[in-house]
Amino acid sequence: MFKQQLKKLDDQHLLRRLRTISSATGPTVLLDGREIILLSSNNYLGLATHPTVVNAAIEATHRYGAGSGAARLVCGTLTPHETLENTLARFKGTEAALTFAAGYLANISAIPALIGKDGLIFADRLCHASLVDGCRLSGATFRVYRHGDMNHLEQLLARRPAAQRTLIVTDGIFSMDGDIAPMKDMAHLAERYGAEIYVDDAHGTGILGRTGRGTLEHCEVESRVPYQMGTLSKAIGSAGGYLAGSATFITYLVNTCRGFIYTTATPPGIAAAATAAIQVIEQEPERRTRLWRNRERLAQGLTRLGFRLAASESPILPVIIGDPDRAMNLAQALLTEGVYAPAIRPPTVPPATSRIRLTITADHTDEQIDRALAALERAGRSLNLI
Repeated sequence: MFKQQLKKLDDQHLLRRLRTISSATGPTVLLDGREIILLSSNNYLGLATHPTVVNAAIEATHRYGAGSGAARLVCGTLTPHETLENTLARFKGTEAALTFAAGYLANISAIPALIGKDGLIFADRLCHASLVDGCRLSGATFRVYRHGDMNHLEQLLARRPAAQRTLIVTDGIFSMDGDIAPMKDMAHLAERYGAEIYVDDAHGTGILGRTGRGTLEHCEVESRVPYQMGTLSKAIGSAGGYLAGSATFITYLVNTCRGFIYTTATPPGIAAAATAAIQVIEQEPERRTRLWRNRERLAQGLTRLGFRLAASESPILPVIIGDPDRAMNLAQALLTEGVYAPAIRPPTVPPATSRIRLTITADHTDEQIDRALAALERAGRSLNLI
């Protein structure tokens, strides 16, 4: 059965394979013994290799050990976890925060803790898979609205049963398209119709907003969204997920959220690294400046070459190809040219929208960006894509 299914995926150009990188995740990596420009990492601010962040992980590991031992309700909370949650709450401007071993785990367990079979969920059609799975696991009535379409969302809200508990679920930045959710209009609708918003700000935290607090700061709706989720593995450069909100909400999750109660806490070194990364974000705003400058250089270059881009507003710059086979061919041609940017294909993205999802970081140099653009031009022309 497995061989048949794998062959079917291979025939459809949808088979996925792991590749081994033998270096840290930076603007370049070592792949098969070659130095390759990496244009697919979510390490937006380069903090995964920042000396302060790495040293914090090392020091905490020496002091507290490599692992946490058990779930925190079983063997207690280590100081690095408590420090991280206090830092997250201060950074996000909320009363409290709670960390999870992974962002996926946070979504699939927090949403069911928030709403059950008597509730109603409206989610953006392009929500991350973890949000979709969390909505389904909740047992609530689950409906999707057209991507970013607040008129469609309002139509659904207006037709729902009176007084039914309703949760609106969305990404802040959509991970495969790079656009930003219309949070201000969404907050208005939530207030008008008595709904609540749950936002996954995995790709917004650290890069959006005047101080890097994320999508809600960028859209000026921080006080109007009660449930903020995010990851520590992207701009923050570590690993894990978190929920931020009121102290009562966080205490409720500690007592009801299965993904927290029944999972061993992240290693203390990971928590310490995330705390240090948030401090770097606050102390080195020039990293965000470099990130957005690099984003403009890459975006302008792609547009000048004639590639078809999604309507991105972020450091995620998807080059839309359409056919999965052609997307795979472009990814391979880029790799031959010294650029690692894998093809993204269904079911990760909708049918006929296979793409090369390019991401830029603050640590990429002008020379690396220009080399990547030259490689994209040669590969694109050889495949008649531009």
